[in-house]
Amino acid sequence: MTRIEFTKAQATGNDFVIVADPDGALQLTADEIARLCDRHFGVGADGYIRAVRSERLPEGAAVLADAPEAEWFMDYYNADGSVAEMCGNGVRAYARFLTERGFAQLEPGETLAIATRAGVKDVQRTGTGGFQLDLGRWRLAGGEPVVDASRLDVARPGLGIDVGNPHVVVALAGADELEQLDLTRRPELDPEPVAGANVEFVVPSDPLVRDGVGRVRMRVYERGVGETLSCGTGIVATALAVRHWAGSGAPNFWQVEVPGGTLQVRIFPTEEGEHVGLAGAAELVFDGVVDLSA
Repeated sequence: MTRIEFTKAQATGNDFVIVADPDGALQLTADEIARLCDRHFGVGADGYIRAVRSERLPEGAAVLADAPEAEWFMDYYNADGSVAEMCGNGVRAYARFLTERGFAQLEPGETLAIATRAGVKDVQRTGTGGFQLDLGRWRLAGGEPVVDASRLDVARPGLGIDVGNPHVVVALAGADELEQLDLTRRPELDPEPVAGANVEFVVPSDPLVRDGVGRVRMRVYERGVGETLSCGTGIVATALAVRHWAGSGAPNFWQVEVPGGTLQVRIFPTEEGEHVGLAGAAELVFDGVVDLSA
């Protein structure tokens, strides 16, 4: 019998099953994770997060060598059980879990370092009760694959953005195109990135910039999941792509609206290069126990 205590969490509708495993004793298979995340036969979630101390995982131990303050590792998996580098909404949900369950402290003005497969992500509290995180450096991934999606009349060029995990951002002509997309089918990319990619479909607001803040709408198809109500790193990739297309003079502050809500993106310089930050709410929804052998 495999009985697991879990917490259901969500951040702008991107939902997660979080399991506390501080000592790294619990290792679910991809099939077990997929069953846990199944919305009909399991708890239901876009992803699975195992809360484990960094020292208990080879990936975490490697992070500790450079960042000894990153005590906790976010062991993240997509809903189909596949391993993922990390998740922007998931980091905020994870920070809420660690602090509310007493595994970590995060006072106003302090920083909580969370280890991921994409490096350390620094998290702070916002004045509105949410969390903001520094996702670190980003880069143009290149390739510019052509993207074909169901109910899109013609394939469109995409822009590859890497923010610790891979994204392809596609600009659409207007709100009608965005709303008519059928994302129950996986968009086809040509060429297909080796590790796959999340695909974001974007429509700028009119006007694009108000009061120094860029504003866009977005829908996303997440690899290993399908369409989700929100994707934190996808929101960041969207802001970076639209700023890139807009050229010089484009703002460094953005609001990105997704079906699950609105998140804020900030792009800022550091000594090691340009970083990008993400801010928004995250909450714990309920606790439960599930028997995976049932």
